[in-house]
Amino acid sequence: MSDFVHLHCHTEYSLLDGAIRLKDLCTRSKDYGMTACAITDHGNMFGAAYFFKACKEFGIKPIFGCEVYTCLDHKDQSNPHRNHLILLAENITGYHNLVKLVTHSYLDGFYYKPRVDKGMLRKYHEGLICLSACLAGEIPAAIINGDMDKARAIAMEYNDIFKNSFYLELQSNGLEQQTKVNNGLLALANELHYPIVATNDCHYLDKSDYDAHEVLLAIGTKKTMNDPTRLSFTTNEFYYKSPEEMEAAFKSTPEAISNTAVIAERCQVELDMGHHYFPVYPLPEGASIESEFCRLARDGLKLRLEKHPQKDKIDPQKYWDRLEHEIKVILEMGFPDYFLIVQEFINWAKDNQIPVGPGRGSAAGSLVAWAMRITNLDPLPYNLLFERFLNIERVSLPDIDVDFCERRRTEVIKHMRDTYGANSVAQITTFGTMKARGVVRDVGRALDVPLREVDKIAKLIPGDPKMTIKKALESEPELKALADSNPTINNLLKMAQGLEGLTRHASTHAAGLVVSDKPMEEYLPLYTQHDELVTQFDGPMTEQTGLVKFDFLGLKTMTMIFDTLKNIQDEGKTPPDLDNLSLDDKETYQLFCQGDTDGIFQVESSGMRQYLRQLQPSCFEDIIAMLALYRPGPLGSGMVDEFIKRKHGEIEVKYPHESLSGCLKDTY
Repeated sequence: MSDFVHLHCHTEYSLLDGAIRLKDLCTRSKDYGMTACAITDHGNMFGAAYFFKACKEFGIKPIFGCEVYTCLDHKDQSNPHRNHLILLAENITGYHNLVKLVTHSYLDGFYYKPRVDKGMLRKYHEGLICLSACLAGEIPAAIINGDMDKARAIAMEYNDIFKNSFYLELQSNGLEQQTKVNNGLLALANELHYPIVATNDCHYLDKSDYDAHEVLLAIGTKKTMNDPTRLSFTTNEFYYKSPEEMEAAFKSTPEAISNTAVIAERCQVELDMGHHYFPVYPLPEGASIESEFCRLARDGLKLRLEKHPQKDKIDPQKYWDRLEHEIKVILEMGFPDYFLIVQEFINWAKDNQIPVGPGRGSAAGSLVAWAMRITNLDPLPYNLLFERFLNIERVSLPDIDVDFCERRRTEVIKHMRDTYGANSVAQITTFGTMKARGVVRDVGRALDVPLREVDKIAKLIPGDPKMTIKKALESEPELKALADSNPTINNLLKMAQGLEGLTRHASTHAAGLVVSDKPMEEYLPLYTQHDELVTQFDGPMTEQTGLVKFDFLGLKTMTMIFDTLKNIQDEGKTPPDLDNLSLDDKETYQLFCQGDTDGIFQVESSGMRQYLRQLQPSCFEDIIAMLALYRPGPLGSGMVDEFIKRKHGEIEVKYPHESLSGCLKDTY
């Protein structure tokens, strides 16, 4: 086992600056015999949860860190000057303090970059280990300027803040300034008796990745490689070096190597990803979550049955039996809070005349959801299965997607903030990656390749979302021929392949909203986009932390329906009741048979309209089946064509056994 551990490492989540993929990081650490590895991305913790997951997969200890940006006063937005500082979480207290520092660097200290000051560091220092960082660190900068008195004072201040968990960070990267800084740091270490530690400020995995990383920097700074003012590392030493390379570089200061193992041993952080933390639903006095859930479900079904359009034809006992079964499962799985929260914001929206969709996905199979006005579709006439939505044998959080009027969706989000607290409600981040076509265009711009040539190459790459440059070269002879005959294009594609798949940017998920039972920074790091609070973890990882996600979809169809009903009303006419529309209107089916479905949600694509003309739907079940079939799997298998032929009697319908005819009849 190696005595050296990398403690300063920038992954792809140092957006357009780091080029190390998390699994590659873990694989290489394992290959080197390292028992741990660290992640210290610039100013953020975007990758922390995925890093934890990858480390667990490889049997390596994760060390959570961040290279924060420091300034004199985080509230001062007149001075853009900032320095770097490495922080590592020693224990779970340190992890939560790091989360809070990173969060507040965005919420309170953002000016060009997310920033912290020494006041914030003093407030959240507990459980953190501090390294003095690279040449952009505050102490190295003072040494470069020849001001050793200032460097000494700053070092003493950091040592005071971090209570003897402060290390002077040495690097070996071939830069002249680094040699000067190392000498100054060693002088301080000898004088003040502060420990030293060796790092390599890794930004890419292999030495050979240097050129691709330089292109990545050019993309990130919107420069070209020919621009003399572009940001450049000027040396190819910032890679994930082997322990042997690091030991050779620091043979005169072996304690700098052994201290990496000391720090790694001190860092013991396990993330808790096995619980659900529901927001605190405001209950009536004397009620419990369980009793209030049961009351609303039962009272809701009673009201639904009283107003049922087929009241004289249905068997109420079937509804009550189904309801009690669903209630039992929901209580056993521990999800009554979820239903209470969802019904509250949906019914608030309806009470405030905000259009809400009738329900979509597997949630439409829940009678409890219908009883609580979460959905507006009675699942029993259509034999919709509750088990598709919730199953006692498959424990996962319920997932109810809710469609709101696009124009008024933000009002519902504001209601959630008003109800649960502004610092307990956040939207969810999503990460964009450098996909095949996009990375070719990015790299082409950075290499100053003429736009016409770049455009030609990009268009030769098939538009399949899973397409890679490697696959495109294998499947497109013209692209391969261009790469073989033109060195410029060959270099462009080579560089693009080196960067393909890296995380490119962070943005806000179109629908996801997460709500917590206490300030969200207690669970995960946050940042802001367009003045909105956003999680630094994406949807899957946010849910892994135990927080509950809700999908608030802004749907233009809901807005269009709302405007149409208002226009009818403004003309002095009575608009139709959308909850009780006839499902056997012949003129409507005629529109579907003609494929005249422009602007109708989910059936307006050219492919769907073509199939509707072939199917000639004559009942609501035909439309249900078509929506279920119009997906990649059935389309690719020929199932849709066979379904249509069976409906029209062109293929005989046979059942494996006559007893199955009842449940298979509608789908032929």
